Amino acid sequence: MSEGGGDILVRRDGAIATVVFNRPRVRNAISFAMWGEIARVTEGLAKDDSVRAIVYRGAGTDAFASGADISEFTENRKDTDSALRYNAQTSAAYHALRDCPKPTVAMVYGYCMGGAVAVAMACDLRFAAEGSKFGIPAARLSIIYGADAVGQLVDLVGPAYAKDILYSARTVGDREALAMGFIQRLVPVAELETYTYDYLGTVVDNAPISVRGSKVTVDGYLAGMTDEHRERLARVQLEAFESEDYREGTRAFLEKRAPRFQGR
Repeated sequence: MSEGGGDILVRRDGAIATVVFNRPRVRNAISFAMWGEIARVTEGLAKDDSVRAIVYRGAGTDAFASGADISEFTENRKDTDSALRYNAQTSAAYHALRDCPKPTVAMVYGYCMGGAVAVAMACDLRFAAEGSKFGIPAARLSIIYGADAVGQLVDLVGPAYAKDILYSARTVGDREALAMGFIQRLVPVAELETYTYDYLGTVVDNAPISVRGSKVTVDGYLAGMTDEHRERLARVQLEAFESEDYREGTRAFLEKRAPRFQGR
C-alpha cells in the first residue's frame, strides 16, 4: 500500500513501512520542503502501532539521495536568517530519525552524498548495494556539519576516518565504507531489496518491546547513560516483564513453537 505523493512516498507491507525519496531525475536530491516532510512522516510512523520497522530509500537504483538540493541554496541559504531556518528544518528531520523508537534501515543504491549521508547515519543500520558511493563534500561548499551528525560519523567510523572524510571531501567506495564500519551489509544490486526486507521480517517477528528496549539501551550508552536514560530503560524493562509477550515467549519456548508477539 502506498500513501502520499510527490517527493516523499510512504509504502506499507505488513508491519514494515518504506519512506521513498522520490526525485529520480535529480538523483533524489532533498529539497527544503522534503526535509520537513521527512520529519513529519517519521514522527507519524513512530506513533503508528501497526508499524514495527521502517526502511528509507531513494526512488530507483541510481541514488539513495545526492544530498540537499543545492540549487535552492541561493534562496534558502542566502543569508544568516534563511540559513538558520534551513538548518532548523534539516535538524528536525535528523532528530525525528534518531528519536524514532522503531528499527530503521537506510537501503542505499548508488550515490549517498552530503545531507543524505546524515540521513543514513541517523538510521540504525545501513545496507548498501555494490557500487554505492558515499561522501560529505561540505569542505567544497564552506559548510560545517552540526555536532550531532559529526558525532554519529565518529561513532561509526572513528575519529581518524571521520576527519579524513570531512577534510578531503572525497568519495568513499562501497568496500571501504564496509571496512570502516559505515555500512553494515554490502549486497549485490539485484539482491539488496530482498535481503533488506527478509532481515526486517525477522526483526518484526521478534518481541517489539524487547527490540525497542535494545534501542533504548544502545542509544543510552552512546549518550553516556544519564539518569534519564536509566529511568527510561528501567520503565521499558518493567513493561517487558509485565507484558503478555513475555508470557507468550515463555510458553512458546516450552511448547517448542514459534512465538506470536503482539507488542503488548
